[in-house]
Amino acid sequence: MQFYKKGQIPNVGNMYFIYGGKGTGKTSLAKQLPGNKLLLSFDGSTNAISDTDDIQVISFGQSDAKDVQKLTMYWLDRLLYVTEENGKRHLSDEFDAIILDNVTALQNWVINNIENASKDGRQNWNTVQMWFRDLAMWLRDTKLPVLATAHELTTDLKDAIGAPLFKPDMNDKTFNAFAAPFDVVGHISIKNGERIIDLDPEKGNQGANRLDDRKEVKASELIISENEEEKNEDN
Repeated sequence: MQFYKKGQIPNVGNMYFIYGGKGTGKTSLAKQLPGNKLLLSFDGSTNAISDTDDIQVISFGQSDAKDVQKLTMYWLDRLLYVTEENGKRHLSDEFDAIILDNVTALQNWVINNIENASKDGRQNWNTVQMWFRDLAMWLRDTKLPVLATAHELTTDLKDAIGAPLFKPDMNDKTFNAFAAPFDVVGHISIKNGERIIDLDPEKGNQGANRLDDRKEVKASELIISENEEEKNEDN
């Protein structure tokens, strides 16, 4: 628990959750985050960032699936935190942002592991939801910028012009538990050859933006700096 005096509330890293179809550019959004980045890939898809020199990748494969919860937390903790000789821990200065690429794949592995460990279906889902909730809060507690990506799932609903609506390809309650601390939730797609991210919940897709008043953005302009945030607030 932390207490902040009036006028001394810190500005922590923004958290972005972006979902969409294959080839829409979800992974490449990592390039927009400032500084050195730690990316955990849960589907082995790293071609989109192979031309970078500021992203360190841990790529999980099928052989890691049965231990994915433990491995995820182990590597996040090992690479992001430093333990001093006196036992005190603090955040390392090696990384400036965190990316979890393909939370859909991560969820599916976690579900399989938990279902195999117990036959109580209802309790299994509660356990999955709690694990993802705890992961999201752990990420928030680092106070670093975070990007998480997921696949899309087409719903049975249509928008005002009859186009299909989408949601993240995750169990609804698991998504709600995980996405709760995220500042931005958006659906990325390609329109007229340009990558666009819908942040507007009123359109019908899962969307949210607690950072500013933007309802739709070009993918290349999703992540804004602290200076730009302050400028938007002043306007």
